[in-house]
Amino acid sequence: MTGVQTCALPISESLGANFVVDNRPGAAGIVGTEAVAKSKPDGYALLVVSSSHAMNPAMYSKLPYDTARDFVPVSLLLSGPTLVVAHPSLPAKNARELIALAKTRPGELAYGSGGNGSGAHVSGEMLKMLAKINLTHVPYKGVGPAQIDLLAGQIQLVFAGVPSVVPYVKTGRLRALGITGPKRVVTFPEVPTVAESGVANFDVTMWYGVLAAAGTPQPLVMKLHGAVNRALRTPDLNERLLAEGSEPSGILPDEFSSFIKSELTRWAPVIRASGARPD
Repeated sequence: MTGVQTCALPISESLGANFVVDNRPGAAGIVGTEAVAKSKPDGYALLVVSSSHAMNPAMYSKLPYDTARDFVPVSLLLSGPTLVVAHPSLPAKNARELIALAKTRPGELAYGSGGNGSGAHVSGEMLKMLAKINLTHVPYKGVGPAQIDLLAGQIQLVFAGVPSVVPYVKTGRLRALGITGPKRVVTFPEVPTVAESGVANFDVTMWYGVLAAAGTPQPLVMKLHGAVNRALRTPDLNERLLAEGSEPSGILPDEFSSFIKSELTRWAPVIRASGARPD
């Protein structure tokens, strides 16, 4: 969530009001999401959601809110790929070699994630489906423990946010095999995308956006959107986000609405086919 934290102060300054961050962790963001769904539609309670917002309807049999009906999109904040990283003992230098190796050793290569149903878990399942390989998923209670075991060589792979693994890749303690998004990132321009490596249509882009409660007046939604957009266009924030492997967005609310719908459609079959379920 580094990119979102980077955005907080510039957006607050652009809006001319201080944000009070009310962290409500738990159940893939469902606790905080329900709170905003039931809040007054006055623009004072905003919700920052991640990609899991579009995965949860397929992941959970029942949610305490309606993903499409109970919110109005304000703006897509930023998006960015994850990085497929491996322990250097793995005899694969890139994603193409990883896939070839996995086909000769079905089920022997293990990838760690922050838990069943996490973004990294679903990313691995999508790679398995599209590349037609068999990897073993090892869920952890958070991304940190997964990376610790990866560094120790207990597992072979992790799908990780770019900022969290930069120092390990730069020092050779981990090896970057592929970018999960549609294009390379400035932090690792030499690392090809997984799609470039032969897995057509593979695109796992993590994103964050801002929603308000349904019924929030449209003029207020556009005022909030304008504040977000101004902040995202500042050169300093742009540079910091790009350095973290993220790309600022700021698309219009109706475009963000269409984007969320496309994400709901895209992830549902992957989750259903994989049987991925939260702990």
